[in-house]
Amino acid sequence: MFDINEAAQYLSGKFGHYRADHIEVHLEETEASAVAYRGRDLETATRTRDAGGNIRALVNGGWGFVSFNSLDNIEKRIEQAVEQARLAGKGGGEFAGVPAVTTEVTIDENHDPRLISLADKKALLDEYNEALWSVGGLQTSNIGYGDSRRKSVLLTSGGSFISQERADVTLRVNAVAAGDGEVQQSGISMGSRGTFSDIKGLHSRVKETAERAVSLLKAPQARGGEYTVVLDPVLAGVFVHEAFGHLSEADHIYENPQLKAVMVLGREFGGEHLNIIDDATMLNLRGGYAYDDEGTPGQRVHLIREGKLTGRLHSRETAAKMKEAPSGNARAISFRHPPIVRMGNTFIEPRDVTFDQMIGDIKEGIYARNWYGGTTSMEMFTFSAGEAFMIRNGKVEELIRPVVLSGNVFETLKRIDAIGNDLDMNQGGGCGKGGQSPLAVSNGSPHIRIQQCLIGGR
Repeated sequence: MFDINEAAQYLSGKFGHYRADHIEVHLEETEASAVAYRGRDLETATRTRDAGGNIRALVNGGWGFVSFNSLDNIEKRIEQAVEQARLAGKGGGEFAGVPAVTTEVTIDENHDPRLISLADKKALLDEYNEALWSVGGLQTSNIGYGDSRRKSVLLTSGGSFISQERADVTLRVNAVAAGDGEVQQSGISMGSRGTFSDIKGLHSRVKETAERAVSLLKAPQARGGEYTVVLDPVLAGVFVHEAFGHLSEADHIYENPQLKAVMVLGREFGGEHLNIIDDATMLNLRGGYAYDDEGTPGQRVHLIREGKLTGRLHSRETAAKMKEAPSGNARAISFRHPPIVRMGNTFIEPRDVTFDQMIGDIKEGIYARNWYGGTTSMEMFTFSAGEAFMIRNGKVEELIRPVVLSGNVFETLKRIDAIGNDLDMNQGGGCGKGGQSPLAVSNGSPHIRIQQCLIGGR
């Protein structure tokens, strides 16, 4: 282990004599705690501390990367990164410039979960576990709590010295019910930027989660086919993140000729009412940040504006390769990994339709809420809703088994014909890409209505 402040001072200004187009040093220290339950039993309750750093070098278009957890022989490690980059170099070393920055971003005591004792965290989760198991019919359950406070320092050969603190809190609750050969589940996933109080007072919601899992055992299954479907903000947010947001990450685009031919700026992907945004400047959300891991300021990027593709997410390298401006989306989950292009807070912008207006003229449709998971392959997607209800003659009626939605994202975006006025951001979970998971992100949407959406069923 080493002191991050001492390490930053020691390394500052040591890049001058290395022959490289660009050098970055990342230093990081993290304190974290976790509490987990499986069924009625406490599985783990831990506190951990981790510290280390990495060096990333660019030479003639090739990258070198070395990580470390000791400052011993640090000059040799820089030389190793530069030599790796030189060996990988193949010409065309494109890397967009950004202004040098010297700044410090800190958190206050209201956003520092380290100030809550592990005993107090466990006590709250004990109560939630009791609320789950007060409901009869459960087979098992899982509760997972995690928090972290991370301080990172970025030093670059371009003159930047950026120190940032951030904190995260996450909570996941999952209830599994079984009976007559059937198994159903229901869950909660939420988080905050280090504010522990955001996950307090959820006892009734946790109990309702267990009750829902049990009630799903007797719920009927929808008939498969095409429906008018209304998605709640959670499921719509996951849809926009997974099905469209990843297609907007420029490292996918410039390396894939097929995707590059599809994701052409100016192309129409939906109606004029459709706006999709990724906004890292929303610092109260888990996907927000002041600077990315290359020293580029976090930004608000209009991916789709009035139905047309107007932007994408970039690192400094992809921006240079595609001759566009850096968007500040290069992020890594820890010092053990190099930054890659990632989303921040991705959402569909709200319009003016109320929920009652949205369902009012639906003769027979489906209201899908929450989510369990899904897969994407290029523009094709499949998502599982967490719960669903039939809509009949403009009213939400009986609970049905969770449904599976599938289709082509570009066709589905064009079939969104109503967007609500009730934007909500989901801060639970995290995003995975390129072996780096989970990265703190947020996604959200108002309620949206999709025509001719394919639903799997009986």
